[in-house]
Amino acid sequence: MIYLDKVSKWYGHFKVLDSCSAGISKGEVVVVCGPSGYGKSTLIKTVNGLEPVQEGEIVVDKIKVTDKRTNMAELRARVGMVFQHFELFPHLSVMENLLLPQRKVLKRGKEEAEEKALSLLQRVGMLEHARKHPSRLSGGQQQRAAIARALCMDPVAMLFDEPTSALDPEMIKEVLTVMVTLAYEGMTMIVVTHEMGFARQVANRILFMDEGRIVEDTPKEIFFKTPQTLRAVDFLSKIIH
Repeated sequence: MIYLDKVSKWYGHFKVLDSCSAGISKGEVVVVCGPSGYGKSTLIKTVNGLEPVQEGEIVVDKIKVTDKRTNMAELRARVGMVFQHFELFPHLSVMENLLLPQRKVLKRGKEEAEEKALSLLQRVGMLEHARKHPSRLSGGQQQRAAIARALCMDPVAMLFDEPTSALDPEMIKEVLTVMVTLAYEGMTMIVVTHEMGFARQVANRILFMDEGRIVEDTPKEIFFKTPQTLRAVDFLSKIIH
């Protein structure tokens, strides 16, 4: 479903991604973790072309992301993205946030778009808040609305860039519950997160990054029981305790 081959990226003279390679199969849940500032968010944003790369190849559902001829709007409609800070349109209601991309990008009719939006809002427990604007919602509610908006596009995969890091502790669980449900339903997911409980519960594999490189790509059981690098051992000892 998703394939990265020797992907490298620079910001000026700083190499933020260093020859990163990975493959994610359909229905797999892959958690990307590691110290802050070492390329995790950049890596996930290359998957749908939000961050261009200077070297390597990325393919998503047979679409070559790194080909300059690729229609990025069509690609991003197929790959849902949920950001750290929700990114909802503040001047639109929750319902309008879900209708806009369906009408503009997928060209869905009003009735079909509304039916899809209402179904997904119910799915994420946000139906009663459909007419509210984002400013009237908690952080957890805004993030669940953002997940519903991404799902409105019928994505083949979902990308989550630290979706709970901007939330108060009591709001984290409601967002993770939605993500766990998606994982159990078979959604292909790449999740950048420090929520190791989530990783233990639903991840198939862990990508551990350090200094722009993927230094471990292992099943979660191996990563948590016998990490392969001293850097991962040190990371886990700090974050789990």
